[in-house]
Amino acid sequence: MSEPQRRESGLTTETRGHVRVLTLDRPERRNALSSALQADLVDELLVCAEDADVRAVVLTGKGPAFCAGFDLKEIRERDQRGEPFRPPMNRPGRTLFEVLGETYVPVIAALAGHAVAGGFELALACDIRIAAPGIKLGLPEATIGMGANYGSVVLPKRIPTGIALEMLFTGEYVTGEDAARWGLVNRVVPVEEVLPAALALADRIAANAPLSVRRMKETAVKGLELPLAAALRLDVGPNPYLSEDRREGIAAYLEKRPPHWSGR
Repeated sequence: MSEPQRRESGLTTETRGHVRVLTLDRPERRNALSSALQADLVDELLVCAEDADVRAVVLTGKGPAFCAGFDLKEIRERDQRGEPFRPPMNRPGRTLFEVLGETYVPVIAALAGHAVAGGFELALACDIRIAAPGIKLGLPEATIGMGANYGSVVLPKRIPTGIALEMLFTGEYVTGEDAARWGLVNRVVPVEEVLPAALALADRIAANAPLSVRRMKETAVKGLELPLAAALRLDVGPNPYLSEDRREGIAAYLEKRPPHWSGR
């Protein structure tokens, strides 16, 4: 386990075995996504994707909120300075949510507190979500004149269309329990168990063959929108069938011992 490292933006990183823990550490601003915090999250996610020792990521927030979305105070200050506001898809480079959704490493969101606006979109971009009961989840952008670009595309793919559109059009929140009923979060656990449950799940994922997990994520994400025949013919990511780990995994199973993955 490494010592936690905190960046100026408020992003704290810690390595626990093969799991990288990313903590939004701006509790005084309810972990709002400033420009600097977004940039550091993108950078760290790219680092995780390049590091063969990182097999799973847990994303969490310090304090009573997971994330309150984009830093509206920062946006207002830029408006007052006369700086032009660039919509999400008119900015150089990929957005944080795109990078998060496309990273090769499985990402688990530990939602011990409210996740609203861009914070809810951040959770949507993760692969797995574990939530506390009673927390608020939702996209209030229609009530403040914003657009919820990522959420408008992704939320109707995650839950029934009518429910997604009601959330988008009204800006009203739902609870962790509501989200669990619709399959939007994987499970609801007591608030003090959210991070431990996320870490335990990350450890279970990290114990598996890393090339297989990466292949599965890439195939699942890229094949989701394809016709079945085309998705079955996808050949993305590393090929575990031709790997040393495939031989090791079979040998370990037959010899009734833990496998020793090489990532090759």
